[in-house]
Amino acid sequence: MTSKNSRRNLIWGAVVLGVLLLGANFAAAQTPSPALLVLEKSDSMLAIVDPATLQIVARVPAGPDPHEIVASSDGKLAYISNYGGADSALNTIAVIDLVARKALPPINLGALRSTHGLAFAGGKLYFTAETNKVIGRYDPATQSVDWVLGTGQDRTHMVAVSESLDRIFTSNVSSGTISIIEENAVAAGSGPRKTWRVTNIAAGHGTEGFDVSPVGKEIWAASAQDATVTIIDVTSKRATQTLPISVRGANRLKFTPDGTRVLISGLGGGAGSNLVVLEAATRKEVKKFDLGGGAAGIVMVPDGSRAYVAVSGKDKVAVVDLKSMEVSGSVSTGKQPDGLAWVQGKK
Repeated sequence: MTSKNSRRNLIWGAVVLGVLLLGANFAAAQTPSPALLVLEKSDSMLAIVDPATLQIVARVPAGPDPHEIVASSDGKLAYISNYGGADSALNTIAVIDLVARKALPPINLGALRSTHGLAFAGGKLYFTAETNKVIGRYDPATQSVDWVLGTGQDRTHMVAVSESLDRIFTSNVSSGTISIIEENAVAAGSGPRKTWRVTNIAAGHGTEGFDVSPVGKEIWAASAQDATVTIIDVTSKRATQTLPISVRGANRLKFTPDGTRVLISGLGGGAGSNLVVLEAATRKEVKKFDLGGGAAGIVMVPDGSRAYVAVSGKDKVAVVDLKSMEVSGSVSTGKQPDGLAWVQGKK
């Protein structure tokens, strides 16, 4: 017969084992920090990737036709634009709890439709709504859209916001322009009031992917139809140079964090380069890559050591080592990866 002490030891052993297993399962269920977020557009899913293993650790529904993704500053939430095209009836932004790894109720934008570009700045979410030709701002604290501004341009697509929040930039695909939107105080009957001045600068046919240099002096905008990049001086709000690029269907452009190089991806099919790297100072091509299929979203790690590029045509994300300028790995994804984001959770 088993003694009382033996039975007690067996019970305590089972309890300890259970706690250890629960802890292991809990640890395994955590979103890694940092994490790579990948939108699997044709599957309408968000894939959460562990950059250390290049493995997908979770998938979460991303709402209909997900295109772009951005994370909140604390890394707890992700916001996803549900696009559907410029004439779409879609009017939502999906919200993902990255801690619990589950979809939350989406943001309903009412009459604002075809959201695409996203930026998170000053604790608020900026977005474009193509159907309405506007940019808007959503306040998570009040759960409401607290500001909307029209650009007067067709297919206002991508958006970027300055750290000081007094400048906003958009690309307008069908108009082929970049908008610089500046805060402007004007006199009013009861004193000065805040308004905004919009300057639209021609930047090539099908202008879509663009970025502002880290020091804020230049905008580089890629033209999908012209296979060119237009460089715009932010202060004078004038185009200063147009460069040819060896990428067809260019749709994303990103500066490296130190501002020394520019990466441009393209969705052009067939053999050839679908990612090109330019030296920002000399405007010269450094390297071009054939990633095996049309490329879309680009995201870089904060230290600038590597970039992740969505290879939509091959259902993968390529890892590009920016020191060796070689492809160092890849992540197998669901169908048609597109928008990417990098999340570094705060401790």
